[in-house]
Formats: sequence, C-alpha cells, structure tokens
Amino acid sequence: MDTNELLRRGVAEVIVESELRQRLERGTVLRLKQGFDPTKPDMHIGHAVGLRKLRRFQDLGHQVVLIVGDWTAQIGDPSGRDETRSRLTADEVRQNAETYMEQFFRVVDRGRTEVRWQSEWFGDFKLENALDLAGRFTLAQMLAHDTFRKRYESRSPLTILELMYPMLQAYDSVAIKADVEFGGTDQKFNILAGRELMGQLGMEPQQVLLVPLIPGTDGRKMSKTFLNTVDITMPPNEMFGRIMSMSDEVLPLYFEVLSGMPAAELGELRTSLQAGAVNPRDLKMRLAREIIAQFHNPEAGAEAEAAFIRQFVQRELPADIPEYKLSEATGIVDLMVAATLASSKGEARRLIDGGGVRVDGERVEGYDLTLNPAAGVVVQVGRRKFVRVV
Repeated sequence: MDTNELLRRGVAEVIVESELRQRLERGTVLRLKQGFDPTKPDMHIGHAVGLRKLRRFQDLGHQVVLIVGDWTAQIGDPSGRDETRSRLTADEVRQNAETYMEQFFRVVDRGRTEVRWQSEWFGDFKLENALDLAGRFTLAQMLAHDTFRKRYESRSPLTILELMYPMLQAYDSVAIKADVEFGGTDQKFNILAGRELMGQLGMEPQQVLLVPLIPGTDGRKMSKTFLNTVDITMPPNEMFGRIMSMSDEVLPLYFEVLSGMPAAELGELRTSLQAGAVNPRDLKMRLAREIIAQFHNPEAGAEAEAAFIRQFVQRELPADIPEYKLSEATGIVDLMVAATLASSKGEARRLIDGGGVRVDGERVEGYDLTLNPAAGVVVQVGRRKFVRVV
C-alpha cells in the first residue's frame, strides 16, 4: 500500500500529515496508540473502521499499543453526551474489557499488539501528580470542547471529574510514548490534548489519525445509543439483513472504509451509482458478504445471502422459523405479545394497522383474528420476525 492510500483512504484527517509522512519515510517503527473505554462490552462495524487502518499500519511493521481505559471508563467519555454518565465499577470495566478485546483481535493481530492497562500508571498516581496534570490545562481550553461548552452554557451538570477526562487520556500518550494516536472524529479534542501535553513535557508530539464516523441503519451516526448498529458479534443472517437495510447513499463510504475494493473500482462505483447504471441491492449484497467474511467466514456470508434471497427476493419462508406452542385459541394481538413479536398490545395494534402483520402470507386486517392451537400457521411481523404456531 502506498503512503497516499495509507493516509487518505478511510481517513477523515491527519494532524500533521507532512510530519507523519516524514516519520514513515524515515522507516522508523512507530508506536500506534489506540485507546478504548470498556463502558460497554460490544463493538460494532463503526469501530472496525479504525481497527482496519491500524491493521494496515501493523502489516507494514509498526507497533500497535492498545490502551485499556480501566480508569477513564469509570468516568466515561463525555464527548457528545448531554448528561453525566453513570459510574461503572472496576469489576464491570474488567468484564467489558475482556469481551471487547476478543472482538478487537478479530481485526488486529494479537501477537503484534502491546496491551497496556491505565492502572499501570494511574494506580500509583499521587495527588501531586494529579494537581500537576490539572495545572497544565486551562478552563478556557476545556470549554473549547464542544460538549463541555454546550453543557456549561445550558447550565447542565458538568463535573470537575469529567473535565479531567481529556487530561487523563492525554497522559496515556505520555506513559506509552505514542508516535501516532488513532480515533474517530469525535475524539479529536481528546487526542489533541495528548499532543499538547507531550509538547509541554519536551516530548515529540504524537501525530493524529482520525477516521470517519459511519452512518447506522437509520442514517444517524452508528451508536448503541440509537440502536442502529451492526454489531461484530451479530449472527450472520442478522448482520446481512441490517446491511441490506442501509440507505443507498452509504455505499461508497462503506466500501471505502470496510472493504478491500481497489481504489479504481471505488471511483467506478460512485460513477455507476450516480448514473443509475448499477442496482444498489447487488452492491449491498456484495458488501454484506465481505463484512460477514471478516467477522465470521466466507461460507457464513454466502449462506446468509442465500437465506436473504429465499426470504426477500424469492419470497420464501426462512428455514429456521421458531415455534410457538398454543394451548388454547388466542387472539392475534395477545399472540403477538406472548410470542415476542410485539412488545405490547398497543404496538401489536399499530403493526396491524400499518399492514405489517401477515398470517400464512395474508395481511391481517383487524384485531379480531383468532388462531387455534393446531393451526400450524406462520405469523410474520415486518420482514424479519416469524413464528410458527403449533
């Protein structure tokens, strides 16, 4: 991979690009910092964008240093949040970290990764160290952080502990002598704090490589908060279905940051989409196969595609419909709630009103339909929820 593709494909910003190019050209092995706060146990494919870039650098001989934020996770990254996070216990953090790392190493080579826990340096941090760190940043600098400024101006709670978060993340870079720190564009402020602190301490400031945040299934930033993610540990069929539900507009970005499509072909893809010369559904299928192959295996991708075609293209029923056993005649609304096809009777009625409920392929028109215990019919809600009544 040439340097231009390394620093520009799937990259939102490099700070400072000319300096990082010089370091790469010198042939020095760079220490690549990637930190994570194990506030939740699961990763989604948005996280994989940065991990894939890390792996590219790693394959060129550079050293990945994974920082497990077992201290900062107990504060929680305030970026993009309009309220203070709930504090996690040390045990919760450690459990999340173990699950998170298992997923991290599905992309990054474990054997060529140095894993460091913040407790190695913060465990012995004294009050004088904390005061020295706090004294190197001003309130004005912290209020330049978009999240902090908005909460301060709206008089929302903003704790001193949260203001310490960027400083602690910055100190991680000092502790491991980072050459480059990787992160999403939402981490720009925190990563630049590392550059600032390293410069103050007479160290060569780390370079910054920011990757884009990708849209989720609803078009907003992919986030657990919005329930719009494609999780790395999802079963292949569910992963395939979620990728197929993405808008057509995300395809060029997704192929750029999550696939191995050659650069020349990427240009052709954009042109073909704009001209309407290609069916977006076919591109989504290709993308879904490739993503599933990364996190499961190629066979799983092919099987998920075949299942999707049976169910949605050829309108066949899925092969593994779960069964729901009835002991007495039951109305469709009660059945949908009992079989977890709807979370409440109100939701069940709304789904029926919207035409999203079918029994043996026939649309349910009202709430008075009753199903018998020996019916053997298939109840379908939306495109992906099925039960067979037995």
